[in-house]
Amino acid sequence: MIDANVYQVVVEADVETSHRVTMSQEYYRALCGATITHEYLLIQAFRFLLEREPNTAILAAFDLADIPRYFPEFEAEIKQRIRP
Repeated sequence: MIDANVYQVVVEADVETSHRVTMSQEYYRALCGATITHEYLLIQAFRFLLEREPNTAILAAFDLADIPRYFPEFEAEIKQRIRP
């Protein structure tokens, strides 16, 4: 976390990338009901993205709530991944 609702995510791969991700508290609660940490949710979101594209194709700055615009299955799959 680098600021309120702002996170810096570094992906180590052949080419290391850095991503500035915003996530509102409302979207966080909508995805997981505040049952996991913000960081764990971001890890799962990046795993989801990296299964679909290389880290170099992930935007350098974005809001987590924008992912469903590109991948409509995002919310359903994230909720499935974080279920106990």
